[in-house]
Amino acid sequence: MFDKFRAIHARYRTPRIAMSPVVRRALLGLRIYLIVLVLLMLYKFVLMAGA
Repeated sequence: MFDKFRAIHARYRTPRIAMSPVVRRALLGLRIYLIVLVLLMLYKFVLMAGA
């Protein structure tokens, strides 16, 4: 099973399209935003579960 994951990862290791620095920053910003939202949801869940 892990051999399949390694083969897929090796195939897509290098991106097929070139991204400009602006696109890279935008994607990084979206990734950070998503992580913050997930952390806020977990925080709210912990607060509600503790009550």
